[in-house]
Amino acid sequence: MILIDTSAILSILDRNDAFHLSAAKTWGEILAKDEAIFLNNYILLEATALIQRRYGVETLNEFHFGMVPLLEIEWMDMSKHMQAMELLLSANRRNLSLVDISAFATMRRLGISKAFTFDRHFAEEGFEVLG
Repeated sequence: MILIDTSAILSILDRNDAFHLSAAKTWGEILAKDEAIFLNNYILLEATALIQRRYGVETLNEFHFGMVPLLEIEWMDMSKHMQAMELLLSANRRNLSLVDISAFATMRRLGISKAFTFDRHFAEEGFEVLG
């Protein structure tokens, strides 16, 4: 099981991204292994908003119809949201987002140890980083 983060999604879709080649290779390897790929709806929302704003609706269609069906979505309810907010506030770090904290909590809850990301916060949290 792997969690995919917004940074990896954007790098896969943006051929001009500095990490695109690495992201595309890793994405292909993950798909070839037929591993379960997770994200939560906060990551999905963040990725959707950034794709639409940065790249437009055509790329958003590519993401929504091409990638999203390959992903398992963990839905954040009120309890999970409150847990993530408590973790965010207790972390007391300005550059750590609620989306990141929610991803860490999702990984721990589901027993996921690997993250497909280019965000250094995942390694700082002790997760194995792919990408």
